[in-house]
Formats: sequence, C-alpha cells, structure tokens
Amino acid sequence: MRRAFITGTAGFIGFHLADLLLKEGWEVVGYDGMTSYYDVALKQRRHALLHQSPAFSSHEAMLEDEDALSAAVMAAAPDVIVHLAAQAGVRYSLENPRAYIDANVVGTFNVMEAARRAEVSHLLMASTSSVYGANEQMPFVETEKADTQLTIYAATKKANEAMAHSWAHIHDIPITMFRFFTVYGPWGRPDMALFKFTKGILEGTPIDIYNNGEMWRDFTYVTDLVRAIRLLIDAVPGGAETAVEGDSLSPVAPFRIVNIGNSQRIRLLDFIEAIEEELGKPALRNYMGMQTGDVPATWANAALLQNLTGYRPATDFREGVSRFVSWYRSYYVS
Repeated sequence: MRRAFITGTAGFIGFHLADLLLKEGWEVVGYDGMTSYYDVALKQRRHALLHQSPAFSSHEAMLEDEDALSAAVMAAAPDVIVHLAAQAGVRYSLENPRAYIDANVVGTFNVMEAARRAEVSHLLMASTSSVYGANEQMPFVETEKADTQLTIYAATKKANEAMAHSWAHIHDIPITMFRFFTVYGPWGRPDMALFKFTKGILEGTPIDIYNNGEMWRDFTYVTDLVRAIRLLIDAVPGGAETAVEGDSLSPVAPFRIVNIGNSQRIRLLDFIEAIEEELGKPALRNYMGMQTGDVPATWANAALLQNLTGYRPATDFREGVSRFVSWYRSYYVS
C-alpha cells in the first residue's frame, strides 16, 4: 500500500485529493491547521468524511510548528508528500500579508525540510497561476519568465518555487510544483467566486463583479485537478531521460513546474449566467472597478501536463457549475 502525506486535507483541494487516493487504495495521512480564515465547520465536515476510511489518519497543527510537522511526517514515513496547505486568497493578502509569509514561506520551508529528513521519493507542492502576474502573452507557458507578481500571495508562491528548486538541487529531492488555474467545484471555499455568487443569488443580495465583468478565467473543475495531481505523482522529475516535449525540467535539479488548467479562457459574465440558469434566478449585479492586485485574464497552456501524463482537464464550466449548485443546495439548503 502506497502512503501519501498531504497537507491541507481539511481544505478544498486537499480533501478531494485525499478522497481520490483513498479510493485508489492508498493510505493517506493528513495535516491541517484548521485556521479560522473561513468556516471551520466546513473543514471539519470534510475531515469527518475522510475519516470514514480506515486508511485515513490526520494531525491538527500549523505548518509553522516545525516540531509537530516533522514528527507527523517521520511517524507517517510517506512515499510522497503533497503540500497543498497555504494561506490562500488574493484579496485577503491585501489585508493580512504577514499571514502569507508565516504559512506560505516559513510553513513551506518546514515541509521541504521534513521531506528531506523523511527521504521521500517525490515532493509535490502547490503554486498558482497568480505567479504569472502582469504577463500578457497567453496562454501562459511554464517556461516563460514570471517575475511580475502583483500580490504578496503570488510573491510567496513564486518564492516557494525558487526555494523548491534550490532544495531539489542541494538535496537531490525530486520536486514538482503545479500552478493551479481558478479551481472550483463541490466543497469549495466560501471566499471563492462561485460560492459567493451562488450564495448571493439564492439570498437575493448583490454580487460584486470586478472590472465591470471584463474578466476571463481558466476555470478548472476540482476533480479534474486532483486527477492531474494523482498522475503527476508518478511523473517523477529526474535527469534528461525524464524530459518530454516542452518540458520545464531544470537542467541542474530534479525539478519541474506544471500548469494544471482547462486550457479555456471563459468570460466571467458567461460563468455568472451559467449560475443564474442553474439556479433559475437572476443575480443582482454590482459592477465595480478592477480590484488591486487582480488581473483581467488567466489562461493555461496545459500541453506539458498532457505530455507528462496523457491527461488534460476537460470538464465544461456549465457542467461544473451544475455539480457545484447541486452540492450547495444539499449542504446548505435542504
């Protein structure tokens, strides 16, 4: 039985990845700080579902607690570590930037150090499409320069990529960083657009639409995303023999960066219309200017993911919205 240590298992993406691995017969050890950034009851419910499997166990502690994290990893003796826990949220980073340094920089270093001590065969860590920052040439490609981050959140994730590359080089630990593109779906975070739009429409309260709706996103359905992560676990970066066409593989370290996105640029207003149609109710729209630190568009080139795994996310956003609304109604309404 293969064993994975996953940080953030009470979180949106970590929950879905743990669920997938458990269904495939893995043993999963979770680690989560259960912070109050959003509804802790939602996090507890996710963990409760995972604990229905005898192959799942978990630790509740912060990433910044190096002793607790190190002890949990050493006790688990995992084959791989997937680091998903982080202080998330582009807009919250404008209000509380220090939380991002503590969790995303210090916490990620602690994960890297634990991975070194445990001698894992592969360390996989989450980055974000936000690292592309002010880049305008799309779709975004992993090998293009990305040095114009617009928020402290994005800056911490770019720092994680640089830290990981040096760690892979110094300690010869295979590390894969994945850049996520606007993930959505059931069990999502309440601060995410789809969640807030659905809640606002059902309650008859106005929804904030930034840049007057002139926004485009590469919406990626969560089960597609975790399927890609699962496949990347086995795409271990190493020497030149592990390279594929269009690879971001480092010439001096077992390290690569991979986009995970749907490879479709969807207009935000079309996304909102899909929610309205699914709910059978129009939104009260509050059009606003561009939010500080935000970007008008994201769009992934996912060719590298496909070349490495033979897989590419493909869930249509209308189908994904329908599945989310069904979950939301069952969780909050019924």
